[in-house]
Amino acid sequence: MKTRISVRTRMAAALCATALAATACASSDNGDSPSSGAKTSPQDLYKDGIVNPEKDPGSPVDGGTLRMAEYSEAVVLDPTKTYPTGSTGLNVMASIYDTLMRYNPETKGYDPQLAESLSTDDDVTWTLKLRDGVKFSDGTPLDADAVVASIQHFITNRGLHGQILGANLKSMAATDTSTVTFTFKGAWARFPSLLAAGPGLILAPAAYADPANFKPIGAGPFVLESQSPGEKTVVKANENYFAGRPHLDKIEFLQLGPDQTKVESLEAGEVDAVYVGSEKAVNALVDKGYTGNMSAVSGAPILNFNHRPGTATADVRVRQAIELAFDANTFLKRTTDSDVLADRGLMGPNSIWKTGVAPVKTDPAAAKKLVAEAKADGFDGKLHYVGLSDATSKSGAVAVKAMLDAVGFDVQLDLVSAVGDVVKKVYVDGDFDLARASNSIPDSDPYAALDTAMDSTSGANPGRYASPEMDGLLAELRAAKGPEDGDATLAKIEELWKKDAVYLNVGFGGFLEAWNKNVHGIKPTTQTAVLFDQAWIGK
Repeated sequence: MKTRISVRTRMAAALCATALAATACASSDNGDSPSSGAKTSPQDLYKDGIVNPEKDPGSPVDGGTLRMAEYSEAVVLDPTKTYPTGSTGLNVMASIYDTLMRYNPETKGYDPQLAESLSTDDDVTWTLKLRDGVKFSDGTPLDADAVVASIQHFITNRGLHGQILGANLKSMAATDTSTVTFTFKGAWARFPSLLAAGPGLILAPAAYADPANFKPIGAGPFVLESQSPGEKTVVKANENYFAGRPHLDKIEFLQLGPDQTKVESLEAGEVDAVYVGSEKAVNALVDKGYTGNMSAVSGAPILNFNHRPGTATADVRVRQAIELAFDANTFLKRTTDSDVLADRGLMGPNSIWKTGVAPVKTDPAAAKKLVAEAKADGFDGKLHYVGLSDATSKSGAVAVKAMLDAVGFDVQLDLVSAVGDVVKKVYVDGDFDLARASNSIPDSDPYAALDTAMDSTSGANPGRYASPEMDGLLAELRAAKGPEDGDATLAKIEELWKKDAVYLNVGFGGFLEAWNKNVHGIKPTTQTAVLFDQAWIGK
């Protein structure tokens, strides 16, 4: 039991950090943001891919240090001990480890990166071919045995999507020095997505040989030079990178604080690239013509419900009443000064996976009836809301309390200053009824995100929602190649998600990595991240 709790605590902490970072997609910055002409509608802007694409940049130039203001810090560089997404350190980790595959938002498919190819005939058995001669930065070979060992290490330690991979994997074997064969228990059409991040970050055997002394050794285009917590992480060129030495000498991944500070630093030329998520910052940079990578997500802000027996929200009527009492427009106006990203559907209006299922509509009168029914059966009306105590989070919490108290609830706000306290209350102790968070479901692979949040066996399912019917539908979605053959299943998932009131969706959003005009060659990939192996700075 001790091991199980520690694993859940570690993953919960990472999930919560990601959730809080992603929720900031809908949070206001301190101070006034640059003026935005709102030239692009949210539905047009919040789509995966490059915005304001540059014209022919000319021939690459070698040398220089790229300064990138990150969204949040890569606190640890062991990808099995964190939740590696672009907003929580994947940019840094991918520069050190690289990834087997890379998501291409233009084709909506996956391109080989460290791998030479990944193929399948039936979506059940997949064959991974590795490039010849690739070596880790310590000189050891990145061969099939190293890949199998690294991915197994990821599964054992339940890294991001490691639990999903382990649960669905029938076998994984090195069939020769450059070939790995994966066989799953059922069809998994978008399995390549897992090799574009998380398990696709291949670690050298020496990296995790000593569990107490992890070493960031990979086969990426850069190697770690230094890490100053709370300030910056510096990587330098890997002289022996398989594709040739990268153009850049170094990258400084900086921590600058709010999005507004990043925007000002970019405009002043103090940094070369920034990672932002607030609506004002995204609009400002796009309207000013900055080139960048947009990663759209559904379920940016959400409210998690506790489904554990004995909690107030274990009663579906209570959860449904909360859904009916909640007004997403009011909530976002209180927390962002804008409600243009409000959407109660499972997938955002900009998503290629949008199902057309009618979302829940605010109906206080219907909410009052459900609350009255629950009270008639002994419910005391009290709800325990857990969240952070910063100004924006508190404003959202007060808005939720006002909406729910108006229909007969008595919301008790439990606002804490430390993310770790939220983690313990929500993910470990289950001491909450509702809590603000985020799911950040990408179009590149909604299955993995939805399974993580709702599968009954997922340790990262915060409310411990469990439904055999939902588990079966998620398994069906795993086999879908894309919306063309997955829409019907996703619609069933959304109908059940709505009926069971699994969690409350507030709206959609996105993350933007934007860069100055003299920066070129940055490549978008999955999990709101980018790759720097071909990046360069012009004169």
